[in-house]
Amino acid sequence: MTSNNRQTTNAAANRSTANGQAARTCQFKMVLLGESAVGKSSLVLRFVKGQFHEYQESTIGAAFLTQTVSVDDTTVKLELWDTAGQERYHSLAPMYYRGAQAAIVVYDITNADTFSRAKVWVKELQRQAAPNIVIALAGNKADLLAKRQIEVADAQAYAEENGLIFMETSAKTAMNVNDIFMAIAKKLPKNQDSSTTPGGRRGNDGQSLTVDQPSNPRSVGNDGGCCGGSK
Repeated sequence: MTSNNRQTTNAAANRSTANGQAARTCQFKMVLLGESAVGKSSLVLRFVKGQFHEYQESTIGAAFLTQTVSVDDTTVKLELWDTAGQERYHSLAPMYYRGAQAAIVVYDITNADTFSRAKVWVKELQRQAAPNIVIALAGNKADLLAKRQIEVADAQAYAEENGLIFMETSAKTAMNVNDIFMAIAKKLPKNQDSSTTPGGRRGNDGQSLTVDQPSNPRSVGNDGGCCGGSK
């Protein structure tokens, strides 16, 4: 984990209110969608572990990770579902974005087809996901400017038309990776009154990276995000 990620996690874990009480904790389910090889897994790995692997194996089904960040006086625990981008896994996607409070739709700035596909994912989320879901659009591989096929202005205009958070990112250089996750965390509602983790799963504060391919994904994360005062 990089120094910035450690500081973010430590700040979330150690933050207290002025009266000495532990900060409020909220937990949310976030899903990453996009074509295969656009860098979804690399973005999550960079955010959670501060690492980048030049050659990343394709995700099968979905990978589950967590990270904790601090937003004002609230500790925000993010349950991150990194979905497979191959077409044969498309039918599984609703099992993972059902009940999600946030989504990052990722495309590769060097591949116009992945941007077209990202638009399809956005439409699907707008039609089938929770009505108040926070959606971000990430133009990944921004370090490959010489191979750019999608202009920033075009992606920005599309994002504005659809009410999306938009940033170009690079998992390789870490450009805007923390920023896009933090922008989402800041927009998530933190006034819900519950003390249970979505789907009953308790986060690991981003200290470990685990892969989870549930036999029954419908049972995971079907409830809304939760907030409650830490004991």
